[in-house]
Amino acid sequence: MTSIVSLIVSIFLFIQFPEMEFENVDSIETIISAIDSGSSSDLAKYFDSSISLNVNGQQGDYSKNQAEVVLKDFFKKNPSMGFSLVFRSENNPILSSYIGDYQTGQGMFKVFIKVSQQASEIKIYSLEFVKG
Repeated sequence: MTSIVSLIVSIFLFIQFPEMEFENVDSIETIISAIDSGSSSDLAKYFDSSISLNVNGQQGDYSKNQAEVVLKDFFKKNPSMGFSLVFRSENNPILSSYIGDYQTGQGMFKVFIKVSQQASEIKIYSLEFVKG
């Protein structure tokens, strides 16, 4: 009887972990896609309730809605010509960091993204666009 319970638990764990891992990968990919397309509304879906935001020197802690407005203005003034991820730090299962290059007609911006894992969701708690 014990071996049957162990087998069932093992199968359950085997099935659950790849699914959770896939959700994390999917979430960061949708964040990358939102930045690439310059969509503040799609990006804001992943904001924590409060976010540390630095957009070309305009720095502060913002509510989710305020941050979306700031980014909408930034994306309007700096339309995307492409975004590529250049660094991933996913060693900690709860906190991850990413660095990317956001290309515009006015030049390149380094993008620093910090996320936290909250239950089954990934939330951006810090985002920076720095002209480089």
